[in-house]
Amino acid sequence: MHLRFLSYNIHRAIGVDRRFRPRRVLDVLAHHDADVVLLQEVDDGAPRSREIDLARLISEELDYPFYAVGHNVTLRKGRYGNATLSRFPILRERNIDLTIGARKRRGCQHTTLRLARNGARGPEVEVFNLHLGLSSRERSRQIGLLAHSREFVALDPSRACVVGGDFNDWTLRLDPIFTEILDFRCATRRDSPRNAAFRTYPSFSPTTGLDRIYFRGPLRRLAARTCRLGVARLASDHLPVIAEFEMHDPRGAAR
Repeated sequence: MHLRFLSYNIHRAIGVDRRFRPRRVLDVLAHHDADVVLLQEVDDGAPRSREIDLARLISEELDYPFYAVGHNVTLRKGRYGNATLSRFPILRERNIDLTIGARKRRGCQHTTLRLARNGARGPEVEVFNLHLGLSSRERSRQIGLLAHSREFVALDPSRACVVGGDFNDWTLRLDPIFTEILDFRCATRRDSPRNAAFRTYPSFSPTTGLDRIYFRGPLRRLAARTCRLGVARLASDHLPVIAEFEMHDPRGAAR
């Protein structure tokens, strides 16, 4: 089974021109037509985004029948957080609190998806959609919270699992934790001697890769890229990353 994942910090659909224009975000997402979309900084009821429930708007406009939202920050009016949109049924969902002390509230939206196409019932995949903090120490502690959460601890290492989002990790310091300790592979790194993450920030002239997708289990990466649409350089201060996978049977036969 072929799967396309996309991770995108949409910056509340407020572009680098400081204008709230959800249509630009919709155009970017429609172009890539991912099976599973991981969004960060998604407003719900906030005046700055016309009090729109952005997760609902995007899911309805782009025909994603299933979505889950993890609200992390409560504003004077409205709130915002992460949202996972899916073409596949969401069996379970929970927002994992990654807040450290008195720092800004952060979270990771966990969903379990049942892969099904053309009426056929398929395997499940665990998806973790996160947005980490701004300091290095904070981010390391947040990954510790995630790794020790009951959702993560309960996972069989052989189970299909994707972790994506805005890592805010400018220097790839978190990468060894995922690849060497948690046994993930990074889908959004260049195949080059430097092995650098795809550059996604700032969108108009990206210099660093804050947005990533990691995977493990019976998934094989087929391709990965950043968005090259001109509108994406304006729609948000981040570019989305896209990764395509083939889902395999644990015994080795492709599903």
